[in-house]
Amino acid sequence: MVKRELYLKRIRPFYESDLIKVITGIRRCGKSILLNQIMNEMKEDQGVTDDHIIYMNLEDMKYAFIKNAMDLYEYVEKMIIDEKKYYIFLDEIQMVEEFERAINSFHATKNVSIFITGSNSRLLSGELATLLSGRYVSFRVMPFRFQEMCEMLGVKKEEASEKEFMDYITWGGMPQRFYFKTEEETKVFMADLYDSIVLKDIFWRGQVRDVDALNRLLEYIVLNHSQTFSPTSIAKYFESVNRKVAPDTIYNYMEKIVAAMIMNKAMRYDIRGKRVLTRFDKYYLTDVGFGKIKNTGFKTEIGALIENVVYNELLVRGYEVYVGKTTKGEIDFVAVKDGKKEYYQVAYLLATEDVIEREFGAYKDIQDNYPKYVLSMDRFDFSRDGIIHQNVIDFLMER
Repeated sequence: MVKRELYLKRIRPFYESDLIKVITGIRRCGKSILLNQIMNEMKEDQGVTDDHIIYMNLEDMKYAFIKNAMDLYEYVEKMIIDEKKYYIFLDEIQMVEEFERAINSFHATKNVSIFITGSNSRLLSGELATLLSGRYVSFRVMPFRFQEMCEMLGVKKEEASEKEFMDYITWGGMPQRFYFKTEEETKVFMADLYDSIVLKDIFWRGQVRDVDALNRLLEYIVLNHSQTFSPTSIAKYFESVNRKVAPDTIYNYMEKIVAAMIMNKAMRYDIRGKRVLTRFDKYYLTDVGFGKIKNTGFKTEIGALIENVVYNELLVRGYEVYVGKTTKGEIDFVAVKDGKKEYYQVAYLLATEDVIEREFGAYKDIQDNYPKYVLSMDRFDFSRDGIIHQNVIDFLMER
């Protein structure tokens, strides 16, 4: 089992805090395993006993009777029998209607430390979320990054090669997929997971009316990930296949897709004007393996897959990631953390002088002194003019 240290070190300072720990992430990305690792650390390092840990996976049929806040409150309240601190872990909390009411009551009246997980980024964005305003801290969990995949497979940093990398950009980093031995088994697992996310987290919870339109939209942006979209441009695509869907409906459905965490939205950032723009966002797969299972002959560019993987890696490292707009073009990523920026250009191979000029020349209009990188599969160092070239595998394996 891979110890998800990157997330654990962020959550550890809050183990004893009365702030509610909210852990979100796409279905099957490893949230339950992370909760188990937190519980094990508490037992091993802090001496917390089993009888003061309350764990419930609310997708388990065992808890099917817990349908609303009152059911949850009554069940958990019976398990708290003394004044010592209890540690409550509620997995997939969105299964409980108005769960915030029960959580707020535990927080206000019991000696508890509460951890909840959910598979929707809007877990605490509704009206009831005002009950917990200022009382929680949130963490986003992603599927295995490339470095974690290598750890899972027993591949050391210096041994990581293009073989592992090509496997990763083909099938992604969903933890459970590494337990399957054949490509066919992996494909079946990923397809079932995709369908589960679409059915449970988009259609069912999103209350979608036009199922056909959302299916077509989702397939279109999954197959064209790492591209710039707007509701208007997608409406034109629908017209080309004799389907009329209003831009407002498309925007609404795209927001539901992002909320289900199957894709992430990167907004555009005007580097010169230092402001976030509200049109023509880019969309990236949370796990590139979904592109593989939906691809039935559509040619996927390796460069787009690498760009997607780098975007996800920057998110995992804690950056806010934007697509950079310059006066004459675009920078793949502007990564912002703690008030500082880093710029990234991503390519498959710097195979010709034209490609080299395109990738390094993209920085000509940027006059600040923040770090500028070009990432590619090349092993030769093309660094020039203060712009750092780095092999993408080396970048992904950095500690």
